Amino acid sequence: MAASLLIKTLRSINNPNPIKALAGSSIRHLCSVAQAEQSDDSSSSFTFSPSSSGNNDEIYIKGPKQETASVTMPMSFMTGSIAGKRFYEQVSTREADDGNGWTVMLDYRTLKTPSKRPLKLPTLALAKAVGAEWEYQQIDGVRPFTMPLMKLACTALERVPLTRPKIIDHLMKKFNQDLVFCRAPDDNDLTSVVHERQVEKIDPLLNWLESEFGFKPVVYSSFFGGKQEDGLIKAVENLLKKTDDCELAAIDAITAAAHSLTIAIGIFRGKLQIEEAIELIRLEEDLQVDRWGLVEGGHDVDIADLRVQISSAVVFLGLSRRI
Repeated sequence: MAASLLIKTLRSINNPNPIKALAGSSIRHLCSVAQAEQSDDSSSSFTFSPSSSGNNDEIYIKGPKQETASVTMPMSFMTGSIAGKRFYEQVSTREADDGNGWTVMLDYRTLKTPSKRPLKLPTLALAKAVGAEWEYQQIDGVRPFTMPLMKLACTALERVPLTRPKIIDHLMKKFNQDLVFCRAPDDNDLTSVVHERQVEKIDPLLNWLESEFGFKPVVYSSFFGGKQEDGLIKAVENLLKKTDDCELAAIDAITAAAHSLTIAIGIFRGKLQIEEAIELIRLEEDLQVDRWGLVEGGHDVDIADLRVQISSAVVFLGLSRRI
């Protein structure tokens, strides 16, 4: 339901690029994890509170209290409990009072961030998409885990501006352990097939990375990672420093899901589409599934979970860009 509603919303604003990005099975799985499982940890999701000043025209969103090096909120946000009954009837969007961005209205109330500022989004397209997530909520309760775009919007507006240097530092520390740099040994029957598939599928991405930044990536077989050239590390770090808050939030979210900053940069630069990225992320596991079979309630849930995280970040990235 949420996926179909999002498609209709995007079509109504005549922005075909994000729709293309969600083509195929990615859009069908946008809320599949949210529908598959719920947790009892209410502290991990957003809650709602009226204005402390007694003004009933405003609704605040309270975020979870958690210390983390990553900008993205924990995965429990996606599978959390119901935050409260739906307290509004209509959802709309309007231009911000200062003319700089767009806001979401729940009836006559302006949606606000955890720090009690208006949820001011950079584009009308993104505001309509976030509004679609609120419109999707059922009468019996608001389910934050079905609102990945809302989560990313609050992340970009609240957490990125305050922690940008730490986010970039965290991403760069993980860069040497990037998934695409780890190569399976080719000297035994158990891993040689994986090695061959990695050469076939991942080497084109590494070649692109070299052409993009001018330094050849180092591949290794150790689980503890290797060491990339200082020139490559510096070039990637400079790219991250030039991103805006929405772009950095999306890159961080994709990196966390993919265990690969390289894949996130590939998506950011338009080198990889959603399905191509998912294929690279799941390359070794899919080979094991082909050999030993799929575990229902395990592998299938993992795949759906990955599609939710990657697809929502890609859609957020596309909708946040001013055309």
